[in-house]
Amino acid sequence: MKRLVFAVASVAALSLAGCGSNNEDTVQNAEMNQPAAELNDLANDAANDAANAQDAALGNIEAQENAAEDNTVNPTDAQEQNVSGM
Repeated sequence: MKRLVFAVASVAALSLAGCGSNNEDTVQNAEMNQPAAELNDLANDAANDAANAQDAALGNIEAQENAAEDNTVNPTDAQEQNVSGM
């Protein structure tokens, strides 16, 4: 029983020892933990470039589909009226 009390007291002392007042990650120094404005700008630029590339790729696909539709040959009236093969 004494060992259990000693073990619990030791764990509590060690866990409280990590709560020192010289911690640089406290609320007063929160600006130190923020990413630089340049990093945010670079991330935004990368996201915009990716979106623009996707829009361009989708535009190319749509243009190719429209070009394929424009190259079709329309049947003449005689061919449309010829249903004897059906």
